[in-house]
Amino acid sequence: MAPPTPRLVIPIDLKKKPWEQKLPLHNRWHPEIPPVTEIKTGEMFRIEMVDWTAGAIQDNNSAIDVKTVDLSTVHYLSGPIRVVDTDGNPAEPGDLLAVEICNLGPLPGDEWGFTAIFDRENGGGFLTDHFPRATKAIWYFEGIYAYSPHIPGVRFPGLVHPGIIGTAPSKELLNIWNERERKLEETGPQSLKLCEVLHSRPLANLPSTKGCILGKIQDGTPEWNRIANEAARTIPGRENGGNCDIKNLSRGSKIYLPIFVEGANLSTGDMHFSQGDGEVSFCGAIEMSGFLELKCEILRNGMKEYLTPMGPTPLHVNPIFEIGPMEPRFSEWLVFEGISVDESGQQHYLDASVAYKRAVLNAIDYLSKFGYSKEQVYLLLSCCPCEGRISGIVDAPNAVATLAIPTAIFDQDIRPKVNKVPLGPRLMRNPGIPQCTYDGNLPITKNPLLHQQGSSCNMDASS
Repeated sequence: MAPPTPRLVIPIDLKKKPWEQKLPLHNRWHPEIPPVTEIKTGEMFRIEMVDWTAGAIQDNNSAIDVKTVDLSTVHYLSGPIRVVDTDGNPAEPGDLLAVEICNLGPLPGDEWGFTAIFDRENGGGFLTDHFPRATKAIWYFEGIYAYSPHIPGVRFPGLVHPGIIGTAPSKELLNIWNERERKLEETGPQSLKLCEVLHSRPLANLPSTKGCILGKIQDGTPEWNRIANEAARTIPGRENGGNCDIKNLSRGSKIYLPIFVEGANLSTGDMHFSQGDGEVSFCGAIEMSGFLELKCEILRNGMKEYLTPMGPTPLHVNPIFEIGPMEPRFSEWLVFEGISVDESGQQHYLDASVAYKRAVLNAIDYLSKFGYSKEQVYLLLSCCPCEGRISGIVDAPNAVATLAIPTAIFDQDIRPKVNKVPLGPRLMRNPGIPQCTYDGNLPITKNPLLHQQGSSCNMDASS
């Protein structure tokens, strides 16, 4: 007998706002956000999701929506979902929730997505000191493949996955998050040398009532005000899973999430058609609406059995992820290396973030030789199936990071040759990509040698 059709537990109407949905969405983590539905272990169920901005970014040729997007409202999540076993007993704190991804994809009739660079004054990104202007690329889906009129000459299969999947924190864990992130935000710029190299701000997004949506809890009530002032933003991944942005969590994957509250209160969202390792432009995957078909099991006392706390409390644990068998197959890659020396030539000690930044910058500069603008390449490396690695983390003083790009996604040969590049006619790859001006006054980081050479050329031309 054929298995039953997955039960639709959270439907989405793309014509309605998140708070107007039949089962309202939420955009914060808090133990008191009530579940909107319940599922039993062993049953297959379907969740539908809006894109992480709930339609704020439009399918058009303007980036003004990216520049002005209200980031206090993200991410919009479907859930929470209460999980019980076949006897009706809820998942309990200390258990593990095994979540299997059986199927997933774009919502039917909404087969498109977007990748963007946020304005430096509103979101930024990994390379915001190099690329401060709001920029956007639209992608369309042809079955498993994605292509963009804004970055022509590339086409690749997507590895669809949820950027966010997690359980609700306990009040104790929520307090731990808020305390450590508030301390970082207050003291980080003065105490962390890395802030001189990585320029995304704020360092942490603290609880805020602005843009807060708490599912079934009504805005304006005393309960809403209290919870909104405590609830954690969904921006980073944490002990509960959350915004881990692991691109390999696709069909056949299994996620083992720690449970901190009765019923687990599972939530998910931020669907991606494809993403590069690191999602470097921040809005860097191919963002889309979508659906997940899942199946859950409860591993009783699983946190104690399988997870070792790496911190001062038993709550300092992290999920385990089991990667599924469904991935695009590529056999040839071009790999770019970075070391922990920043753009000014300053040495950093075994800093993988600095090394990865340099690897990405090396890749951007190289690929821009083939007719693309650097913004186009930055967007592409954020969303194509590229592989990031920490290749060395012990050989002081340099960490070594690599970024591997599958060469088959391009319609031209991008490998170095004896002859000068490009071999054929140099094509300008659509320089009219949707982009806004940067109106701030923060300094832009430039390659000192190229900047010096450019100044020399300008002086020679004027003499």
